[in-house]
Amino acid sequence: MAEKGIMTRSNKQERHRISAYPPWDNVIKSRSNLMLQDLFLDLAYRKYLILYTIGISCTAFKKMTITDQEIQADYQNRINRVFEFIDENLDADLSLNKIAEIAFFSPFHFHRIFKFITGETLNEYVSRQKIEKSTLALLHKNITTSEIAHRYGFSDNSSFSRAFKKYFGISPTEFKLQNPNRHSKICQLESKDGQAYPSYEKYICIIDNLKKWINMNAKIEIKEMPKMDLAYVSSIGTQNLESAYQTLMKWATPQGLINAQTKMVTIYHNSFKVTEASKVRRSASILLNKPVEVKGEIGLTSIQKGKFIVGSFEIGLNEFEKSWTGLFLWMNENGYKKADKKPFEIYHNNFNDHPERKAIVDFCIPIE
Repeated sequence: MAEKGIMTRSNKQERHRISAYPPWDNVIKSRSNLMLQDLFLDLAYRKYLILYTIGISCTAFKKMTITDQEIQADYQNRINRVFEFIDENLDADLSLNKIAEIAFFSPFHFHRIFKFITGETLNEYVSRQKIEKSTLALLHKNITTSEIAHRYGFSDNSSFSRAFKKYFGISPTEFKLQNPNRHSKICQLESKDGQAYPSYEKYICIIDNLKKWINMNAKIEIKEMPKMDLAYVSSIGTQNLESAYQTLMKWATPQGLINAQTKMVTIYHNSFKVTEASKVRRSASILLNKPVEVKGEIGLTSIQKGKFIVGSFEIGLNEFEKSWTGLFLWMNENGYKKADKKPFEIYHNNFNDHPERKAIVDFCIPIE
């Protein structure tokens, strides 16, 4: 037994071990504390997962404790950071370990939470994003497949071609040579899954009808638009956009952000041309005119200033797809190229207040 007052070797080691921990204000940066954090979050995650798996009712959801709701919002906020990083870094290291660090989760817990929120593993999500973004580049840009492969994180042109063919059943070169609208919503306006695509004559008829419709229903301008700061809630799938806006409004109202001049904005992170409707990600957003603080699932983002095709419409909700398709057709017909930025919608009214339940909306396509 060591005598009182004498620092033994084991005591020194213990003292050194304790002093080696980082200050608690830097705990999030500590790998050891990340592991400890995961132990606490695991219980919350299991409760969160069970509640959603059994399909809790709206009434039961309202009775959830604040802690449960805050945990759900915190998870979504972390995954939003991941979405943003992947969008901007498709050519970078997107390994599980790297992305888990960005979300401040261990790889084990990040894998489970990401799949629960998105319905995909990280690898599946990243691979799909690369293919879909490269497909849009093939449709809208006059660049080589080698340039596309490099830009979207494929090791070489061969790996890009293999991945593309696995996804679409044809090579990128064949895709460009074929009628590109075979894979777009222009054809699908008159086609259901499993049915033959329209003949050339019918396709031309659809194009002509779209041109006429756009000329009659849209005011189209090329505009230089300023930077726009927004608060947003992320939404995946067509069925979840309304609830995202409800969450946004619930947060924005007590902040004094809702008035007659308030503009709502929907940002499209995917295109319905190449992405399944259930996987399309959009941001339900509100245009800000002052700095605000956000937390939980409310995030902050910006639309950078630049040149845009702006199509102004007064349309029914069932005419949005036709309007987008027609506006992109107008872009191609007039020789413009889409920039590597996200298209969006700006709403100027509440369609429920319109006598014909129509939306007064600007569709904005960023161009080079």
